[in-house]
Amino acid sequence: MTSKTSGPWQPAASETTPSDQRLFAPATQRNRDAILAVLRDVLPATGLVLEIASGSGEHALHFASALPGLAFQPSDPSREALESIKAWTQSAQNIRPPLLIDAAADDWPVASADAILCINMIHIAPWAATQGLVRQAGRILKTGAPLYLYGPYRRPGRALEPSNAAFDASLRSRNPDWGLRDLDAVAALAGEAGFSVPELIEMPANNLSLVFRKL
Repeated sequence: MTSKTSGPWQPAASETTPSDQRLFAPATQRNRDAILAVLRDVLPATGLVLEIASGSGEHALHFASALPGLAFQPSDPSREALESIKAWTQSAQNIRPPLLIDAAADDWPVASADAILCINMIHIAPWAATQGLVRQAGRILKTGAPLYLYGPYRRPGRALEPSNAAFDASLRSRNPDWGLRDLDAVAALAGEAGFSVPELIEMPANNLSLVFRKL
């Protein structure tokens, strides 16, 4: 799997029934409002927003509820995640049924979008997932459209913060293909795919929002 399928989710026994397929990502509760504040300035007023590696589906529901003028297309490579997304979003009017998308795949079942979101994936996935994400975003997005990435990064000329250093070590101990990515490497990859240099927005808990625009 190339997205957040490794266990940042958990069922909440006090809130679920045996038939409840919703997953709960604790980080979502902590970061969703900070991310939404950025997205209000980044996303267009109308159009289709494709989310890659939607995980539990909680982010998609939160953003779609706050931004009713947009249509949201969640996706994930995990069947378990897709069922959770369906359970979370089934009553939402502006969220489409989730798609099975592996970020690293050569073909995605989406012809175009007005924005792409990817939250907390690239450090919990092989580098091929980031390559696929950026390559396909370059194909799908129109001039001026945003590619929004959120998560922790290695930044040039700066030592990792202690919390991020511990997180990076934990990820690499679980899978040597995982780990915090170099910001310059991600920016260079995006540049090759026809994107601008990223706008960097500092976020809580030593995370960054990166906003690339299709040139």
